[in-house]
Amino acid sequence: MRQRWILVVPVAVLVTALLAGVATWTQSGKLERDLTARAQAALFQAGLPTGDVRFDGRDATLSGFPPGQALRALEVVQSVDGVRAAQVDGDVTPMAPSTVTSPPSPAPTTSPPPPPTTSTTAPPPTDKAGVQAEIDRMLTEVPIAFEPDTAKLTPEGEQAARSVAIALAKAPAGFRYRVTGHVARGPGSESAALKLSRDRARAVARILTTNGLAAKRVTYRGLGDTRPATGGEEDRRVEITVV
Repeated sequence: MRQRWILVVPVAVLVTALLAGVATWTQSGKLERDLTARAQAALFQAGLPTGDVRFDGRDATLSGFPPGQALRALEVVQSVDGVRAAQVDGDVTPMAPSTVTSPPSPAPTTSPPPPPTTSTTAPPPTDKAGVQAEIDRMLTEVPIAFEPDTAKLTPEGEQAARSVAIALAKAPAGFRYRVTGHVARGPGSESAALKLSRDRARAVARILTTNGLAAKRVTYRGLGDTRPATGGEEDRRVEITVV
């Protein structure tokens, strides 16, 4: 009788573990199917039914959207409640061309041209590491700051973003840049943190594309509060990376 109990106990443990694994797999599959259905419904309502959406847990991957619709499709899926992150074909999100018009050129003046200078300023870097180091230096000296709990840049933050744009416009034309937004952890929901970080990254990306960079060279994304820096004010930040 004792030998029978010794055999029954391992079998019971194995059955319990197997049932728990099946329940976890079923629950995960149900979550992905639910998010897929809601994302597809949102895309259909937005007039974007041509692409495909796949989920790995709460993370979505979009494919099959025309270039002119990819940005809009990404925003629609990211706004679906429960979606943690989304990317288009490997996390590449082309910026929509800006509709901001350039100010009229000032009328020519008759003032004589300034005399030539003999400045010894070092030329801008032309390698990826050098450009990234220059970006990091500029953002360390003057961070891109926002009004609290909004995606509106402060006057200093807007000027900092424009200065970076001007510097990047002088870098090699083959370089592309990713703008990543972050927020500090707070009492709000995960989806609200993702939306705010994405909106901040988009605001900076638009400044870059209206100050010298071609729209196809800039991508953006928001990571919410998933990658804290120090747990303080530096968590509320925007990073610009040469990709």
